[in-house]
Amino acid sequence: MTNSQPTKVRTALVIGGGVAGPVAALALRKAGIDVQVFEAHRPGTGSKGGPLTLAANGVNALRLVGADADVAAEGTPTPRMVIHSGTGKVLGTVETDPALPAAFTVPRGRMAEVLQARAEAEGVPVVHGKRFEGAVDTGRSVIAQFDDHSTAEADVLIGCDGIRSAVRRLIDPAAPEPRYTGLVGLGGFIERRSTDGPAVPDTGGAFHMVFGRRAFFGYVGDGNRTGWFANLPVKRLDRDDLHATTFEQWTHRLRAAFADDAGPMLAILDHVTPDGFIPASPLEDLPHVPAWSRGRIALVGDAAHATSPSSGQGASLAAESAIELARCLRDLPVPEAFTAYEHRRRARVERVIAEAARTNQSKAAGPVAARFRDALMPFFMSRFATPERTAWQHGYTIDW
Repeated sequence: MTNSQPTKVRTALVIGGGVAGPVAALALRKAGIDVQVFEAHRPGTGSKGGPLTLAANGVNALRLVGADADVAAEGTPTPRMVIHSGTGKVLGTVETDPALPAAFTVPRGRMAEVLQARAEAEGVPVVHGKRFEGAVDTGRSVIAQFDDHSTAEADVLIGCDGIRSAVRRLIDPAAPEPRYTGLVGLGGFIERRSTDGPAVPDTGGAFHMVFGRRAFFGYVGDGNRTGWFANLPVKRLDRDDLHATTFEQWTHRLRAAFADDAGPMLAILDHVTPDGFIPASPLEDLPHVPAWSRGRIALVGDAAHATSPSSGQGASLAAESAIELARCLRDLPVPEAFTAYEHRRRARVERVIAEAARTNQSKAAGPVAARFRDALMPFFMSRFATPERTAWQHGYTIDW
C-alpha cells in the first residue's frame, strides 16, 4: 500500500451496520463526507441481542449526531444499578450523576435498527446483504470487495464489523484473536401478556445485578417488558457444544445455577420462551489491538477495542470512537487523522477493557473468593463507585 494521500476526504465506506457503523456514518456526514454503510445481514436476520445499556457518555455521543432521542424512545431509563449478593444482601448502588444524561437500556438488535434508520433519514445509503471479503488500497482510494462479486470505492474505508472483524485481519493478518473471559452469556426479553403480570415488577429505573453462588444475573423491568442476562462460568469453551445445547437444556442449567440464590431469577426464567431467548455465546474481549489503521483503512468499535459486556460500555465506546474518527477526518489529512484518532482513544478504551476484565474475574469467583468479594464490595462501592470517581468514564464528552 502506498501513501500518496490528498488532504481532503470526500467519500467513505463503512463496513458493518451494528452500533459503530451507523454512528460513524452519521458523524462522517456531519463532517461533510459522503458515506455508504454495508451490512452483511438483511433486515431481521441478524442477532436480536439481549439488553444493552447505553451509559451517559454514550447518550452524549449519540446526541452529537442527533440519534439519542430515537434510541431512547425504544429503551427503559436505567439511571441506577443495584448490586446484590446471592443471599439477597445489597452490596452497593451506583447512581448516574444527575448532571449527566440518564442511562437507558434497549434491545441490542433494536438499537442497530434504529441507528440504521436514522442514518438513512439523514441521506446515508445502508446496503444490506453485502458481506465484506477484502479491499484494495490504491493509495488514492480504497476499493471494497463483497461476496456477491460487487465492489465499491471511496477515499477511505472504516471497519465497524465487530469483534471478529474481517477488516482487522486485512489491516494486520497477525492481529490478536478475541480473548475468552471464562464466562458464557445468555439472555433475552420477556413481555407482559394480557393474561398475567410481569415476571418482575417495575424496577423503577434500576438495573439489578446479582452475584449468585454459581453464576451472575442481571435484570431490569418497566412493568411491561423485562430484559435479563446471565453469565455462567465455563472454563473450557466448546463452541460446538454451545450451539448444540437446546433451549430446554439451557434453562435447566440456569435454574440449577440460581436455585439457591435470593432474587427473582427463577420467576423470570419461568416466563422465558424460545422466541425471547438469546442463545449462549462466549464473553470475549480484545485487550490490545496493535494496529488500528493502515493506509486508507481504519477500525472503529469492537473491531479495534472490544470490551466484554461486563463493562456496560461497549456501545458507548463504539459511538465515541466513531465520532472522534469523523472529527479527525474532518480536520486532518488521512495519515494524521488516523494517528490522532488512535492517540485520543486508545488509553481510554483499554482502561475500560481492563476494568471489565476484573469484573469478569469476580463473576467467576469460587466459594472462598466470593465470600471475600461480598464482604469487601460494600466498602469499595461506597468509595470508588461514586459519581466523582466514575466521572472519567460517564462524564466524557467529545468537543466536536
